[in-house]
Amino acid sequence: MILLDTSVLSAALRRRTRGPAEEEAAKRIDALLSGDEEVALPGIVFQEILSGVSERGQRDKLLSRVRESFPVTLATEGDHIMAADLVSQSAKSGIRLSTADALIAAQAINRRARLLTTDGDFLPLAQAAGLKLL
Repeated sequence: MILLDTSVLSAALRRRTRGPAEEEAAKRIDALLSGDEEVALPGIVFQEILSGVSERGQRDKLLSRVRESFPVTLATEGDHIMAADLVSQSAKSGIRLSTADALIAAQAINRRARLLTTDGDFLPLAQAAGLKLL
């Protein structure tokens, strides 16, 4: 399983003229979707993507598009517990980790999934907690 981070999905969904980074993100997602491995969104990524759109009509179009393309993986109690541990452990190491990023990482780790992201905040978790990045 491959989970998508908000950074990658928002770049790929960007409606305005895309730069090289956004084009690369869109190509990577397209390639993953044409493969055999399941590609999903953590629930918090789904929420973050929808939170970025204030106009109701646009939001409904985005909601439909995302639902058609990706299953949403909801967090379990165990994911939340691991996320809390990741935040605490990161703070002890001097690393600031957002609650949302910790939950995304916990879901990937607990499902033995790889996380596709452009967010460098996940790099310390890859080294310290066994998070697999794409």
